[in-house]
Amino acid sequence: MSNLSNKRIITVATTGAWPTKKNNPNLPLQPPEIVEEVYQCWKAGAAIAHIHVRDEAGNDSMKVETFKKVIDLLHDNHPDCDIILNLTAAGGIANSEDDRMAPFKTLKPEMASFDCGTMNWMHMGVFNNNPPFLEKMGLAMQEVGVKPEIEVFDTGMIYDAAYYLKKGILKAPLHFQFCMGCAGGISATAENLLFMKRTMEEVAPGSTWSAFGVGKGSMEIMYTAIAAGGNIRVGMEDNVVYKAGVLAESNKQLIERARRVVEEYGCEVATPAEARQLLGLV
Repeated sequence: MSNLSNKRIITVATTGAWPTKKNNPNLPLQPPEIVEEVYQCWKAGAAIAHIHVRDEAGNDSMKVETFKKVIDLLHDNHPDCDIILNLTAAGGIANSEDDRMAPFKTLKPEMASFDCGTMNWMHMGVFNNNPPFLEKMGLAMQEVGVKPEIEVFDTGMIYDAAYYLKKGILKAPLHFQFCMGCAGGISATAENLLFMKRTMEEVAPGSTWSAFGVGKGSMEIMYTAIAAGGNIRVGMEDNVVYKAGVLAESNKQLIERARRVVEEYGCEVATPAEARQLLGLV
């Protein structure tokens, strides 16, 4: 295995809770569609799949049975696929705390998202991640052996994560996902990403990190993250377009571009096995 310091992990976020077929008809919503997108993205270089599911009408869902169907279909149809599964613990902003925790507590994936702070979400409502819930969720993840992917939408959430680390709710090494460009959170600029990185290094040294930008900041964040030694996330959860005025043909198309950028910079795309080493999953 070559030097892991030159590896970059690509996460694919295929679906999310908000986009619809009206935004992009190529968006995968139901389990068979999601599974095939994940598999194609794995073949193209994705090491992690961040999984959301929808109900039959296409609305956000945290139904355990639907997550299980995605996992079972992936394993049954593509037994060679060793991609790391990272289940959302949010879904949409209206889901109950118990519903948000049920998938990872029941299905025990390798990773699940841990949204480390409450925020005004997209000028639509409140994304409630109150302190008692975060403590309960962090301890539940420890109990079932699931690694939190600490999603932070602003710099203050990094300090929150450091607090929970000191309190024992989270365990080192932490893994952060810098979520940038969402209305209500930090904007997606290179300067902001480097500030987030420096803050993380100050308060939670030894952590790993990844980043993505929504909308017009997506490419700026991708380039900056790779150059700054971080990992990247792409997918239709975050951007349904390939470039201005052009819809993405598939999640695979976004992964293929991300791989080209990583390799043109002189880095290598991490395999799932390498990503497990980098993230402390093995």
